[in-house]
Amino acid sequence: MERADRLEREAGPVSDRLAHALARISVALRHHVQRGASARGLTPTQGEILLWLRSHGSATVGEVARGLAVTAATASDAVDALVAKKLVRKQRETQDARLVRLTLTARGRREAARAEAWPAFLGEAAQLLPETEQAFLLTALIRIIKTLQDRGQIPVARMCVTCTYFRPFAHAGSARPHHCDLVDAPFGEAYLRVDCPEHEAAPEGLAARNWEAYLARSSFPG
Repeated sequence: MERADRLEREAGPVSDRLAHALARISVALRHHVQRGASARGLTPTQGEILLWLRSHGSATVGEVARGLAVTAATASDAVDALVAKKLVRKQRETQDARLVRLTLTARGRREAARAEAWPAFLGEAAQLLPETEQAFLLTALIRIIKTLQDRGQIPVARMCVTCTYFRPFAHAGSARPHHCDLVDAPFGEAYLRVDCPEHEAAPEGLAARNWEAYLARSSFPG
């Protein structure tokens, strides 16, 4: 028993091992993204911008920079390269000529669709887990994302929990406990979205109540 206690003490807190595990996954993701981008003649940042525009439809350089947590200069340089490659189009707003919006060209949309497949290996690995474990893992990651967002360490994601249409545990006790008012339909824990294109940010008070209800009732095994 003494040896077991010593082993566990030396292992340190489980949070440290979780951090190391997530770091290893991030290394694998970065490797796959870099390999995929290089094969297409892109940088990882350029690929991320294509994916951002595919998801958001259009954006300014400033919005892209904030969404990807890069500097305005980095985003601007990458956008200029994408414009030169005819993957992104710049258009001035008719209401305000000082404002330039970015959209994908037809070629850019095709390239973005290819870029979306770069991290697919993670989903393939997650599919090997039982469905209940996938749902629990998603819940845990949503909690981690919230903490990082609250600390200003990552950009705010368009998650269900922060959406004005989200009703947590409106159908408590069922297999589909949550409700989306946008489509007026219930859905299960495993179908919570981390980046929904139809997301509409909830007012601060509603978002806080949604988080409180969600965090209080979302559960884990054991």
